[in-house]
Amino acid sequence: MQTGENEQALRKILDMTRLMAIVLLGLHFYYYGYAIFKEWNLAFTFSDKLLGNVFHTGLFDSFHTSKLLSLIFLFISLLGAKGRKNEKLTFRGAVYYLALGLLLYFSSYFILIAFTDFVWYIIITSAGFLLILSGGTLLSRLIQRKLNSKDIFNKENETFPQEERLLENEYSINLPAQYYLKNKLRKSWINIINPFRSILVAGTPGSGKSYFVIRHIITQHIRKKFSMFVYDFKFDDLTIIAWNTWKKFKHLYDIEPKFYIINFDDLSRSHRCNPLDPKSMNDITDAAESARTILLGLNREWIKKQGDFFVESPINFLSAVIWYLRRYNDGEFCTLPHVIELMQADYDSLFTLLRTEKEIEVLINPFVSAYLNDVMEQLEGQIASAKISMARLSSAQLYYVLSGNDFTLDINNPLEPKIVCMGNNPQKVQTYGAVLSLFVSRLIKQVNQKGKLKSSLVFDEFPTIYLNNMDSLIATARSNKVSTCLGIQDFSQLRKDYGREQADVILNITGNIISGQVTGDTAKQLSERFGKIMQDRESLSINSSDTSISRSKQLESAVPASTISTLSSGEFVGIVADDPDCRIDLKAFHCDIINDHEALKKEQDSFEDITPVRTINRTMVERNYLQVKQDISELIDSELQRMFHNPSLVHLIIKKQKTQT
Repeated sequence: MQTGENEQALRKILDMTRLMAIVLLGLHFYYYGYAIFKEWNLAFTFSDKLLGNVFHTGLFDSFHTSKLLSLIFLFISLLGAKGRKNEKLTFRGAVYYLALGLLLYFSSYFILIAFTDFVWYIIITSAGFLLILSGGTLLSRLIQRKLNSKDIFNKENETFPQEERLLENEYSINLPAQYYLKNKLRKSWINIINPFRSILVAGTPGSGKSYFVIRHIITQHIRKKFSMFVYDFKFDDLTIIAWNTWKKFKHLYDIEPKFYIINFDDLSRSHRCNPLDPKSMNDITDAAESARTILLGLNREWIKKQGDFFVESPINFLSAVIWYLRRYNDGEFCTLPHVIELMQADYDSLFTLLRTEKEIEVLINPFVSAYLNDVMEQLEGQIASAKISMARLSSAQLYYVLSGNDFTLDINNPLEPKIVCMGNNPQKVQTYGAVLSLFVSRLIKQVNQKGKLKSSLVFDEFPTIYLNNMDSLIATARSNKVSTCLGIQDFSQLRKDYGREQADVILNITGNIISGQVTGDTAKQLSERFGKIMQDRESLSINSSDTSISRSKQLESAVPASTISTLSSGEFVGIVADDPDCRIDLKAFHCDIINDHEALKKEQDSFEDITPVRTINRTMVERNYLQVKQDISELIDSELQRMFHNPSLVHLIIKKQKTQT
């Protein structure tokens, strides 16, 4: 036990041992240099008797015996020496003192033989003795244990075991990786065995989301016979991968899937599709949902104001127009271009037509009342925002793509599977994003049904489109074998575009997360989600007489936010979800995904260009644009004529503007 009494007793023993070493060295000098001491009058009767008694012990039988014995006692005294610790002292300095001291201590004998001068022998031997004493004292002042200064970022402590088995099933995505465990590089696998619990791929630009993760999701799911939808933000980066993978593996499907592309910039490489296909719109709620999706996509600030009067009014108005065209002649003109053109009609004609449809009467009554009562400021506030927003979509190219019907959006139809790629343009994201949001909204409603094929929905730069029911898709589509992959740059980006509440729901119900470099709150939230691991801790305390080292184990973040903020390209952290059939104990990972860069480059160089869908010129596009306008003009004229000649409908005709004229 380290008590004060024990330490004091030990110190006295060491002092006595050192004193014995000095006495023995003094007796050595006195015996072998007796003539010198007698000449100096330092020889006394008592000392001579003492020396005679010591002689009989055999201590002086050899010249070096007493000298070595003195050195041994000195070393024993140094073993328990405790000097004041100093971090600046080095082991090398103490060794220099010891080496020089031993050299002088033993070389003094040769000096004595050479020069027969015992005085210099005493001086040199004493100097060596003192240097040995100083060197030993310096050793006791060294810090015997230093903290590991090489691992200044605590990387070794933050390593943890990861899944090294390849766990594969008919739905899985498996990414080979490598990771460090206690400074040893090991092979591992990121096994997303249940992609139907959704996949979130996060990372700042350049972190490798598409190259290391999303491209493999596309290729592996096509190889495993998934029907697929790909939202390609920077067309045709992902589309070209999906196209060539489809060509390579389409023969594996039970029914060979068709490949379709929606692209508003290059119409020769775009199919035509009507997102408001009347066959897929069964009731007025479908029209209301479509109206909400497209208006919130065009006016992102409305997302946070849902429920406000001047947000819900334009949505109701657009819903009424869509449902009217759906009901007119069994949906003959139920397309988005026809909706845009009908909205631009004068109020007399527009309200007259809308009043003929009983299902939307409750939606348009507030507008008709405001119009008839000359509350034009209110009416313009309600309708103009919808008309102005929709007018941004009045483009000949958009009209051409949206008014055709080359395919339907039920991509996982067992009788007609499809792989659909929709391309956006970063320079026109405000316009194209809203239309693509409508496409995706209608597609999700048709995909998320029972009895369909397994399907994979891949969204690159997901926040650039708006889906009002994305959280419900993630929550409910698992049983319908619908896999969703959402690519985002940062959680704050999702909150900005979707609102905090809906963004948090999407983030919290996602089962599989793969993240590259992210910063700020995103890194902190991910760090908390990955949990904590047991890490070694060591502290060093120095006082005047002792060094105290304490070691402990405590739970710390497996992947701190600072680590996530400094990930390299291709380095990812994350967590995977399992299922009852295949449990994974090691769900968290921090690794480098292994890409065979040469093979991927070779594969990419061998990619074939996408085959043009059709030959098209500007005249055809303009003709289609004018045809849409003519369709609406003829619809209004024919319906008004029919109402004029039908006594039961005449009372619905509004002639307010004509009367004033």
